[in-house]
Amino acid sequence: MKIVSISAAMVILVSSVVANDVKVPEKNERQPEQTTIDGYNSTPLQPAPDDKWHIHDPERTQPPVAEPKYDGNVVPAPEGAILVFDGKSLDKVSNKKWPLIDGVMVAGKHGAQKSMQSFGDMHLHLEWFVPVGLKGWGQKQGNSGVFLMGKYEVQVLNCWANRTYPDGMTGALYGQTPPLVNACKKPGEWQSYDIHFTAPVFDKDRKMAKPAVVTVYLNNVLVQEEQAYLGASTWKKAPKYVYHPGKQPFSLQSHGNPVQYRNIWVLEK
Repeated sequence: MKIVSISAAMVILVSSVVANDVKVPEKNERQPEQTTIDGYNSTPLQPAPDDKWHIHDPERTQPPVAEPKYDGNVVPAPEGAILVFDGKSLDKVSNKKWPLIDGVMVAGKHGAQKSMQSFGDMHLHLEWFVPVGLKGWGQKQGNSGVFLMGKYEVQVLNCWANRTYPDGMTGALYGQTPPLVNACKKPGEWQSYDIHFTAPVFDKDRKMAKPAVVTVYLNNVLVQEEQAYLGASTWKKAPKYVYHPGKQPFSLQSHGNPVQYRNIWVLEK
């Protein structure tokens, strides 16, 4: 692999987790070796009608598996789209510490990545990749996330043959709403998100008048349909809305895992 603008430490990190001799399961189903599913049963309950489940509840029903429909190729940006990351430079993102490797950005331990430009209502497209051979189960498998307006998360994770609490799996509105289906591809393959986002509206008293709403396609499969956020995404706590401007940068989470991103563009609505 050709390395561009990357430290020796990151070279070691990336190469150590890309294990070509690791066998990836052929079916997207929980493996016998995964004896438990991570999560919590002491957190607040979800609001009705899901109030029999706790936030991050490992006992919550797992979504059914669906066949991914994305072929792994780069999706060209349509006319009028704003290219946020084209693989050539980090000029349109704020965190210059993310390594640039063969046209992709690599998350790690250098903090979140953030768009330089602010957005409100938008169609956000991005492609992401979890390496083969990461150690552990559940949230340890390529944990990252897309934070719309820096606040409303769509989870990024390897959920092929790996299970976690459903409101924290790939395609979930983190801590709130599991995806309709598990449409993940295998680790070691490129995956895609198309996120159609409508920003929240606040009234003159800075109280939420209309919630943020999102429709999400994972690998060209519908996983969230006109789903409202209950508030800003958080961990182990009930979400709530706090006033913010109508346009904000979006961010990509750095959770210590070497998740890769490429081809990020936005169509404003």
